Amino acid sequence: MSSTSRAWVVAATMGAVEALKDQGICRWNYTLRSLHQHAKNHLRSASQTRMLSSQSSAAVRNQLREEKAKQSEESLRTVMYLSCWGPNN
Repeated sequence: MSSTSRAWVVAATMGAVEALKDQGICRWNYTLRSLHQHAKNHLRSASQTRMLSSQSSAAVRNQLREEKAKQSEESLRTVMYLSCWGPNN
């Protein structure tokens, strides 16, 4: 690219930036920065969320496993009771 065309590209880019400034795009920069800072300070990171959700899902799995074990034990008791004291004895 020749130096003349580079100069035109630079001039066009600067003109576009100045036009955006005139339209108020710079005011958005502060807004976006403050929103990003607020989100960073007040929202959990993805890794924290994943860690908490994996802990809670592990707790739910353990609870379901314990409930299933209790149910199996209760059905075994019923079978044992009926086989020892059932109507045929």
